[in-house]
Amino acid sequence: MSDNLPSNSEITRRDFLRTGTLLLAASNLMESKAARAADDAPLLRVGLVTDLHYADKETAGTRHYRETLDKLAEAGEQFEKDKTDFIVELGDLIDAADSVETEQRWLKRINREFSGIAKDRHYVLGNHCVDTLKKTEFLEGVEQKTSYYSFDRAGWHFILLDSCYRADGEPYGRGNSSWDDANIPEAELEWLRDDLKQANGRTIVFAHQRLDGTDRHCVKNAAAIRTVLEESRRVVAVFQGHSHQNDYKSIVGMHYCTLAAMVEGSGAESNGYSRLDVFADGRLLVKGFRRQKGYEWM
Repeated sequence: MSDNLPSNSEITRRDFLRTGTLLLAASNLMESKAARAADDAPLLRVGLVTDLHYADKETAGTRHYRETLDKLAEAGEQFEKDKTDFIVELGDLIDAADSVETEQRWLKRINREFSGIAKDRHYVLGNHCVDTLKKTEFLEGVEQKTSYYSFDRAGWHFILLDSCYRADGEPYGRGNSSWDDANIPEAELEWLRDDLKQANGRTIVFAHQRLDGTDRHCVKNAAAIRTVLEESRRVVAVFQGHSHQNDYKSIVGMHYCTLAAMVEGSGAESNGYSRLDVFADGRLLVKGFRRQKGYEWM
């Protein structure tokens, strides 16, 4: 063997070092990709539905009441696949009935389906929820203690509001209200101020009647509510329903997202629901399904 040729031991050692270097580089690349994936994973995933208007009655105009059951089932399958942490229903879970007994029967039917989707779920009161029923009756039916409250998840603060009050301060119930006379009374507004002062971290608000304008679908004292939200410097976004349409406004840097109603239109293609991904850096991603639009906000 020539003295210039490497020995077998040298070749083996060199190949080992080369292989080790390649394996180390591959390992570092995998760790880097895993770290990036972890950084990009949401802190929370929230399922959102609104204006289901479930009722066992004939279609009226564009509202297909009975089809809500199938539409909700589809949304439930998607939320299970996405492993959502909790679900918020933004009001009008049921439509108005001609008797308390009928309304309670409809509520029991739709809530059986909804409660089967998620244990951690939250109900915003809509005007139709408390048209025939009183608030206490609706809340008992869905096993929720209060109509407005807040809670924390993963360092974020979440608030549910109740705008189902007449201008004179009387709560909706037993057919005493009008869909375009929505108000938040001073007692609730004061609670909101105090809650935001004590909140830790960024905040998201859920409402039924809209807070982003002055038309008939908006809360009459929406401007006063927006002032409280803005002064807190904590609120990032407001999600709302009631007008049954996709809509979006940015007011003083806050996102006001109106979601499409599930009850509108016939067939699976007319369904509408969404998933909200909440990220550690404050980014919000709204993944819309069917008729629901999607958004991404930094």
